[in-house]
Amino acid sequence: MATSRLLRTAGTVLTATALLISGCSSGSPSSGAAASRNPASGGTASAGTAPAPATSTLKPLPTAVPAALRPYYDQKLTWRECGVVGFECTTMKAPLDYEHPSAATDLKLAVSRKKATGPGDRLGSLMVNPGGPGGSAIDYLQQYAPQPEAVRARYDMVAMDPRGVARSEPVTCLSNAQMDDFTRVDQTPDDAAEADRLTSAFRTFAQGCLRRSGARLGHVSTAESARDMDILRAVLGDEKLTYVGASYGTFLGATYAGLFPSRVGRLVLDGAMDPALPARTMNRDQTAGFNTAFTAFAKDCAKQRDCPLGTGGPEEAGRRLSALFKKLDAHPAPTGGPRTLTESLATSGVTAAMYDEGAWPVLREYLAEAQKGDGRGLLALSDSYYERDPDGTYANQMFANPAVNCLDLPGAFSSPDEVRAALPAFRKASPVFGESFAWAALNCAYWPVKPTGAAHRITARGAAPILVVGTTRDPATPYPWARSLAAQLSSATLLTYDGDGHTAYGRGSDCIDTAINTYLLESTPPPPDKTCT
Repeated sequence: MATSRLLRTAGTVLTATALLISGCSSGSPSSGAAASRNPASGGTASAGTAPAPATSTLKPLPTAVPAALRPYYDQKLTWRECGVVGFECTTMKAPLDYEHPSAATDLKLAVSRKKATGPGDRLGSLMVNPGGPGGSAIDYLQQYAPQPEAVRARYDMVAMDPRGVARSEPVTCLSNAQMDDFTRVDQTPDDAAEADRLTSAFRTFAQGCLRRSGARLGHVSTAESARDMDILRAVLGDEKLTYVGASYGTFLGATYAGLFPSRVGRLVLDGAMDPALPARTMNRDQTAGFNTAFTAFAKDCAKQRDCPLGTGGPEEAGRRLSALFKKLDAHPAPTGGPRTLTESLATSGVTAAMYDEGAWPVLREYLAEAQKGDGRGLLALSDSYYERDPDGTYANQMFANPAVNCLDLPGAFSSPDEVRAALPAFRKASPVFGESFAWAALNCAYWPVKPTGAAHRITARGAAPILVVGTTRDPATPYPWARSLAAQLSSATLLTYDGDGHTAYGRGSDCIDTAINTYLLESTPPPPDKTCT
């Protein structure tokens, strides 16, 4: 069962394939990032509708560093060799609570870098974040970001695992065995008893996070992570921030720009989120985004000889996939081991493959196997989504994700009755995924820490030119979000990739890669509204 569909790059997804979101985050002006609030932006609307986008705007922090924070900005980092050859690692101190900094409660945040390789003059540091929230930026850096060569030659490539994530004071919630049980819970309840089991699972998860993570749970917001990035920028010796953020990383980067517009250097926001959207609207938009991706998959599948969903197009494909899910709901499929493939696990596996069209042939194969009663393939895709290793160990991503999301934004729903009332709108957005995505969005209703953020616009007035990138058939960050963010940011240029999959940079389009590399190396954005294929 997915408590949150994750926003993460296709590169990190297809190592094993995939991720999702559902309580995905939006604006969080917490911890001193003052924003004028629109009370309606995060409140409850009528059960079947979503609140309107926010009209409040994230306000910048004072440019002068407060005296209480000066020790953090003046700290010296001690680097050591680590991990992959050529990379260095260190830890950086940051206050748990920016409003009440205290050495007794400081966080230690993990940082890694790969120095510029040359030739050419060094341009400074380039920070990267692959999304999530909850994705390890260090893992991403060490596995994928030493490319492209022209960029890494001129920049020190740098990553910091955000607070609560991976190596940086990770949030934890359940044991591995408890997570196995959690992922199997029916996410399309057929009656009140099944709905009670689902809400009980959400409560158990939330209380486990509080019990195991304590005070950290109230201080893992996006705004706080953006402030951590400013400390890192300063201790690295950079006057301004150069940054490539993908998926949720675009919201982190945009938040930085909103808080510190005068310190913006070259920012690439690829697979953009819209911070002005309340949670329910965001979840419904993303449901439609996955439907768009599934339609593209179904059209492609119908052209292949091995298509297990028929040749009649998206409607037939949707009916056949829904029938498979219903069958698995009643009779989970064996997998050759002690675990079986349930409807919830199969749904995670299928949506995982929507992140990259390169996974479509594998998905066709695994769907055919599942139709014949073999659930091993779809279970493997689901495990990759949950970051579950073959030995049964779960990474921290599924814990950090709702911890950030539920702090950043009031929940999409406050009760099962609200979900039921909204089901027609979600089913309209996606006949295949709508019901499960709607119920998954109930998770924040039971979160033990109150949200500190609300939906808001980000203008970042005074910032240097920012590059926003959107993909037309992106499932996880629908293209309209990129258009909206580009319109909000006062200095943004929108670059469009007319294609499939999640995010665009480094995924095979020379046009996209050339435009982004030119911007990073020469500070020259592409022409307005440039479209690549």
